[in-house]
Amino acid sequence: MNGKTEGEIREEREPVIKRLLKDGYEIISTIFPDFISKGNVPVKYLAKSIECISDADCVYFMEGWQDARGCRVEHQVCKEYGIEILKD
Repeated sequence: MNGKTEGEIREEREPVIKRLLKDGYEIISTIFPDFISKGNVPVKYLAKSIECISDADCVYFMEGWQDARGCRVEHQVCKEYGIEILKD
């Protein structure tokens, strides 16, 4: 998500979310509109994302996830803690 506006992120995620909802999945949003941007922002955002992962049965990784440092960490968390991984 680095370098993208919230609108761009929402637009990119929309077709994936629609497909997952159609397939019966519940979506946990990892867009945090009230996020306070102070301190080490990438680490704080990652921590919030991992908190969401802790409530999930599975996590979907969109195409290109390998290119994002935070996504690679989230993917490793899923692997280490046995959370099902779904990918494009």
